[in-house]
Amino acid sequence: MKRFILAVVGLLLAITALPQIQEPVTFTQELRKVSASEAEIIFTGKIDKGWHVYSTDLGDGGPIAATLEVEQLSGATLDGKLTPMGNEISDYDKLFEMQVRWFENEAQFVQRLKLTGGPWRIEGYLEYGACNDQNCLPPTDIDFSFSGTAEMPTAASTTPVATSVAVTEPLPIEETPTAVVASTDTPTVDASDGAGGIGSALWAPVVDQLQALGETSGTTDRSWLYIFFAGFLGGLLALFTPCVWPIIPMTVSFFLKRSKDKKKGIRDAITYGLAIIVIYVTLGLAVTLIFGASALNALSTNAIFNIFFFLMLVVFAASFFGAFEITLPSKWTTAVDNKAEETTGLISIFLMAFTLSLVSFSCTGPIIGFLLVEVSTTGSILAPTIGMLGFAIALALPFTLFALFPTWLKQMPKSGGWMNVIKVTLGFIELAFALKFLSVADLAYGWHLLDRETFLALWIVIFALLGVYLLGKIKFPHDDDDTRVSVPRFFMALISLAFAVYMVPGLWGAPLKAVSAFAPPMYTQDLNLYKNEVHAQFDDYDLGMEYARRVGKPVMLDFTGYGCVNCRKMELAVWTDNTVSDLMNNEYVLITLYVDNKTKLPEPITVQENGKERKLRTLGDKWSYLQRVKFGANAQPFYVLIDNDGNPLNKSYAYDEDVDKYVEFLQTGLNNYK
Repeated sequence: MKRFILAVVGLLLAITALPQIQEPVTFTQELRKVSASEAEIIFTGKIDKGWHVYSTDLGDGGPIAATLEVEQLSGATLDGKLTPMGNEISDYDKLFEMQVRWFENEAQFVQRLKLTGGPWRIEGYLEYGACNDQNCLPPTDIDFSFSGTAEMPTAASTTPVATSVAVTEPLPIEETPTAVVASTDTPTVDASDGAGGIGSALWAPVVDQLQALGETSGTTDRSWLYIFFAGFLGGLLALFTPCVWPIIPMTVSFFLKRSKDKKKGIRDAITYGLAIIVIYVTLGLAVTLIFGASALNALSTNAIFNIFFFLMLVVFAASFFGAFEITLPSKWTTAVDNKAEETTGLISIFLMAFTLSLVSFSCTGPIIGFLLVEVSTTGSILAPTIGMLGFAIALALPFTLFALFPTWLKQMPKSGGWMNVIKVTLGFIELAFALKFLSVADLAYGWHLLDRETFLALWIVIFALLGVYLLGKIKFPHDDDDTRVSVPRFFMALISLAFAVYMVPGLWGAPLKAVSAFAPPMYTQDLNLYKNEVHAQFDDYDLGMEYARRVGKPVMLDFTGYGCVNCRKMELAVWTDNTVSDLMNNEYVLITLYVDNKTKLPEPITVQENGKERKLRTLGDKWSYLQRVKFGANAQPFYVLIDNDGNPLNKSYAYDEDVDKYVEFLQTGLNNYK
């Protein structure tokens, strides 16, 4: 058992990777002649699991939509707009807070052409955006060039003919100076005064130096560990409920007494614990196989599902408060129990474990339901399995430990009213988290019933009532008449009341980092008196670097995007911290580079990347190219600290709202610079 737990935890801890260029989408293109005067350009993209490519015409303020840009067109005209084809998914995206459309597994876009007759030629590029549940890639271009000779539109031909892509001559690389952000507080630098450009030393790759500084990317293992320990905590809570706790000594005693061989009794009890793990992990796998990755993502964004989750958690909370009991049909448990008595060996032990799962459902069901709902919002296909693994290990642990150390059974606390206190406390917590799912639906339909201050007001009341309950001032149907408050219960009340008081300043706009992942966005707040913002001094890399050299300060590069929601979360939850804002405003030159900036360069810049020719047409293309070539990464948010020669001062930092880690990241870079 110990080896099994260590192996699982070790596997989760081992899931780390160096930052790398992510290429989750591969596009191919072909020209298909429909008739003598009509043709189609077809772009087909193969998309890796967990990623999606956004469709066309998504509107302002959303993700990068697929668009077709034509740079040269002769002998033909465009027939309509770029058209998405195939299995397009349309849903409300809680990250962008709007209705969006996207493709999974495969995306296809078609542009129709009308050929006017004679020689014709078309050149341009397809631009698309791709995201997963952790980050988004910058806008990506797919260059195309087709040419041919069309017959006069007298005889129609319906036979599709595929035409290969023509190779164009590369354009010369040009360095294009851009202007610094216009701001009253922004220092100015003349672009001609030492500022570099593509190909200068400031653009030289530093990937090896980042790796030497210990560069890792821990987003995945962090989230999986979080899910595992969230499930483990849920299993521990389930242990102390009236449905599970009394069964532990009876079951362990049964296994130790059923055999004269003590070792065999211990082995059977351990097998019983392993059977519990298998049952609950199988449940997690079933959720994964039934719903799949795309449906799990829908669970986190679809308004109807979120309303369902809200109602389900409210029902679970009412059950924990004592309004009613959630029970399975008694004939199910009776049938399984009878079958366990008729069989022997491993099958008998497995059926006994299954009986425990059914008997304890009224207590474990709400906890499991909440856990599955919560992990489904991560969008990870493995999340339910990992969560159930943690839950099952915690639930099976006492059966194994008490079998190994049977004398501990005498020291177990007796069943009593304290178990109902735990159930009611869980009811308050589930009621609070139910509001999170209602908030998503509220944003989807624009009801404005649960704006940030309303949400916080309800949470303040819920946790204040929980504190009052723990002090014995509120009674529920299954509570006993004992008015004494134990020391642990008093401290739990203290924590709950303190948390309620902590949230009060949020009613006037305080960021409340502890609940930023649950509360509605700050823009829904009507009254906001809290101002502590960080603003970039430059949005041009070369000009910002020249200014930093003059004033003798290190540089923080912030690779971001207008549609990057996690970037906004970092700015709200981390940059508003006093220590962080002081370091960024006073010790660093902050250069913010938007990889989705659509401002056109005066002339496209042609570069060679990985043996392929690529055109940089916008400022966003330029900054995305800088991130890929110099730092070997292409996801946002991405923060890196460099000296005045462009060398890294610390490993990079991605999405992680841990303020202490961010302060350490900034302070380490500053110390290395000095």
